[in-house]
Parts: sequence; C-alpha cells; structure tokens
Amino acid sequence: MARTEETILAWPATLTPDDEGRVQVRFPDFPEALTDAADEWEALAEAADCLAEAVAARIADGEDIPAPAPLRRGMLSFRLSPVLAYKAALYSAMRRDGISKSELARRLGVDEKDVRRLVDPRYRGSKVEKLHAALEACGVFAQITFVDVDREPLLGSAKKPGRETIRPATAISSGRVG
Repeated sequence: MARTEETILAWPATLTPDDEGRVQVRFPDFPEALTDAADEWEALAEAADCLAEAVAARIADGEDIPAPAPLRRGMLSFRLSPVLAYKAALYSAMRRDGISKSELARRLGVDEKDVRRLVDPRYRGSKVEKLHAALEACGVFAQITFVDVDREPLLGSAKKPGRETIRPATAISSGRVG
C-alpha cells in the first residue's frame, strides 16, 4: 500500500497589540515576515499579504519553504491563495526530489519556459489545472479543502459594527504518494 503524507499549507501567526495601539503580526515559521496595522481588521488583510510575500520571496531566492508549525493557543492560521499554494507545493516537491525545470518540462511534454511560469510566484496567468498536473508529475496529489470560517472577533473587543472576521476559506493539502 502506498504511503501518504498530508501537508496543509496554513501557517500560524500571532496578532499582538503593541504599546501604541497598533496590531503586530508575526509568523514564527517566517522570521522575516512581520507586519503591523492600525487595527485587527487591517492586520488580518496585511497578514495574508505578508505571508504571500514571504513565500514568494523564498521561491524567488531558491530557499526552502518551511512546513507549517502546529497551531498553538492564541494563534491564527493563514493560508495562501489557491494558485500560490499550488506553486509553493510544486516548488517544494521539485526542490525536495531534485527535479529540475527541464526535467519537469520533459515529464509534462511542455517547453521549459512553461514550467518556469508555473513555479514563478509573481506570474499570475498559471491555471490550477496545469499546476495540478505538474504536481502529479512530481508524485504529489493535491486537493483544495474548504474550511468553515469562525466569525467571532479575534482579539476580544476589537469587533466593529457590521464587520465580520474575514479569513481565507481555502487551503491546499498535498500528499505525497509513494
């Protein structure tokens, strides 16, 4: 029977009010990812962008993308957009298994420039179907899972009238089969 490992690409972060009343966001898995905002709502949006930028920078710099640490009490979980999550999973699979862009292009029967675009976190034209096929060519099965969203305030009294906590509701889980 094939062995399957599941990884959910959702990283923990802390939101902490500072002495000036701003909200700081830190991602323990990405020491370079730090942002702050005037309030909780702005911090949530900033955190998602901060995480995306940290992952994109790791890919662009040829560095490892850390596996998400376990979510601990007082932390929130942030996910990448589906396309960036697929790109991060593809990049990580290629890096882990030593699959070059030219080798993946050969496996997919496409030009190497097409594979460069698939892995490029800044290229916005990648289709999920092509990313999915590229992951399968690396021996990785990927699926999108929809997660129920908690609508309670995150820092207690920061709730604004008429606003709900907005958190991304999609996550990519990828399992290596083999």
